[in-house]
Amino acid sequence: MDGGQAPLGYPHPVPPAEAEAIEVADGILWLRLPLPMRLDHVNVYALREADGWTVIDTGFATRRARAIWAKILEGPLEGRPVKRVVMTHHHPDHVGLVGWFQRDHGADLLSTRTAWLFARMLTLDVQDRPAPETLAHWRAGGMDPALYEKRAAERPFNFADVVAPMPLGFTRIAQGEVVTMGGRDWEVHTGNGHAPEHATFWCRDAALVIAGDQILPSISPNLGVYATEPEADPVADWLESCTRLARLAREGHLVLPGHKLPFTGLPTRMGQLIDNHHGALERLRHALAAPRTAAECFPPLFKREIGEGEYGLALVEAIGHLNHLHRRGEVTRRRRADGAWLWQRAGVE
Repeated sequence: MDGGQAPLGYPHPVPPAEAEAIEVADGILWLRLPLPMRLDHVNVYALREADGWTVIDTGFATRRARAIWAKILEGPLEGRPVKRVVMTHHHPDHVGLVGWFQRDHGADLLSTRTAWLFARMLTLDVQDRPAPETLAHWRAGGMDPALYEKRAAERPFNFADVVAPMPLGFTRIAQGEVVTMGGRDWEVHTGNGHAPEHATFWCRDAALVIAGDQILPSISPNLGVYATEPEADPVADWLESCTRLARLAREGHLVLPGHKLPFTGLPTRMGQLIDNHHGALERLRHALAAPRTAAECFPPLFKREIGEGEYGLALVEAIGHLNHLHRRGEVTRRRRADGAWLWQRAGVE
């Protein structure tokens, strides 16, 4: 990374209050919805149209979120209709109320095809107990036995718990297309790693980027491997995406992220997002002088204690980094008697 690049700046250091908005650019409102988790908010944006609004991302489908949206619609959005809703990616904090906007407000939906397929599939996949494939994935990761027994007996998180039913029908957006929103033209550039075919929007008419979770300040998005694709390599997808998107980054860009604060200094941040995972991989290589399960890789990867609430995300991210090294031929693995993979640096006896 070029040492002469500008550091990150935060033009709006205080986020909007509940049901209120900050106009971050002409006709673009920044709003926040609460989340019942450690990362306690998601940013959403509303772009003024001649006949109403385009809304980007929505928050969870909860009674509280719907009540906040009712205040937003009558307050900052001035009672004008939401004509379109845009999904940056399929995660529930971003798509929870997409179906509600479609069904109850008559909004059209714009999404990449992969994001829509994942979101709709997951809303239909309701389980009372973890699927056998999920249990096998946890065992393969070396999940703590007591936590495994507890979670195996519990109803798991279901997408449909916080995502409204999604009706059939959407308008596809894809890499390289140009979408007009809020009177501006935006180029669609997709990223991967955190979520497949994650849409980001780069304004042709102003130095603005709507980034979702693909580009966040101060935190790095989770790069997880799940039972749906246990051999996935999200780290490779992430590094490729960051390298490609970094070529578009300019010092003057104001980035509107899915979490935390809007920021400037995008070239610097792209370098940090890449360097963060290269550093994690190097710590992991060093730690794998001795065989470890994915769960035993938490200390070198995260450099902090991992609590029960974040254990699941930490486990899938550890598997992601191990899969990456395995794909590169840098580590080997063998099954332990309990089903856990033991990983070790290649060439170490």
